[in-house]
Amino acid sequence: MLFEEERKRKIAEYVQQKNRASVPELASLLQVSESTIRRDLRDLEEAKQLRRTHGGAVALQIADNVEPSFIEKEDRYRRQKERIARAALGLVEENDTIFLDSGTTTYELAKLLKSFGRLTVVTNSTMVLEELRNLPQIELLMTGGTLRHQTQAMVGPIADRTIASIHVDKLFLATNGIDPAGGLTTPNLIEAATKRCMIQAAEKVILLCDHSKFGKVAFAKFADLTEIHHCVIDEGLPADAAAELESEGIQVTLAKE
Repeated sequence: MLFEEERKRKIAEYVQQKNRASVPELASLLQVSESTIRRDLRDLEEAKQLRRTHGGAVALQIADNVEPSFIEKEDRYRRQKERIARAALGLVEENDTIFLDSGTTTYELAKLLKSFGRLTVVTNSTMVLEELRNLPQIELLMTGGTLRHQTQAMVGPIADRTIASIHVDKLFLATNGIDPAGGLTTPNLIEAATKRCMIQAAEKVILLCDHSKFGKVAFAKFADLTEIHHCVIDEGLPADAAAELESEGIQVTLAKE
């Protein structure tokens, strides 16, 4: 029988190594009751050594605040991002007014909009602008602002003022991290403020992200999960993580192969 502190240390090490673990799994591993494991998980969460979930725990992951470039991010989880974009396409309707945030997955969605007869698209992404600028059936509005070369996003006071003056049917939002406790986060404070403006301008907020973003927290928070209506994410998201999002009132669509 392990002493309490040694047992907690083993739990923390196991969760960190495996990335996630269930209560029954830990109880079986350490030969103690599930109620003991739940108490240990509560204490470990308070000590910021892990994060509890429905039925278990996941390792704490801090998103890298040294943000990779748009091109570097574009190649990560490319197939998953393409599937997410195809699933998100079904949420766009003819004559919609939509906002496409700057991000690699929202950029994949922009590539699929050529089939529509009439759309109004607002964006702060120079990549989306380049993709849609020659399509006469799409009325395209660029927010203006200060260009962040790292993300190819237009941000700052000029962008924020433009966004504050409009209202869109749907916002397709990007994020660096999504966490039930930490909310939606990004490494840059100025970009976070612009994302906040987008959310306030939208009737419906649809988050597009791959599963690697779940459980990560970056430097600047821009929204609570309760501000998101719908999340389109790839099927790499574990079932308990999807349940956590749904418990916050978010409709979850898993983009499958």
